[in-house]
Amino acid sequence: MRDDREKLQDILDAIERIERYSVQGRKAFEQNELIQTWFTQNLQVIGEAARSLAADIRNQYPKVPWTKMIGMRNILTHNYFEFDLDIAWVVGDKELPTLKQDVESILRSLPQ
Repeated sequence: MRDDREKLQDILDAIERIERYSVQGRKAFEQNELIQTWFTQNLQVIGEAARSLAADIRNQYPKVPWTKMIGMRNILTHNYFEFDLDIAWVVGDKELPTLKQDVESILRSLPQ
């Protein structure tokens, strides 16, 4: 079974994968179905990793939007065709940089 450190690293890895393509800008995102799929797949990974984290970790860091991350994962998994790609872009462009910093900080605080 994967531990919380590995799950947090999964979140970081997914963020970094999204960052590789978000630097191309919104126009590239809007015009390229593969980039859109890349974003949504990695947002699912983020939500799944957040969902499977120990409740203690999530409770210890209430500033992190765990519930929103998990909720997005649920929408992407169960209601995919209702998902608004504009949300994926905004999350990838505006919210993931803060999440990345938060997760890096949490990882640094965990015992090795």
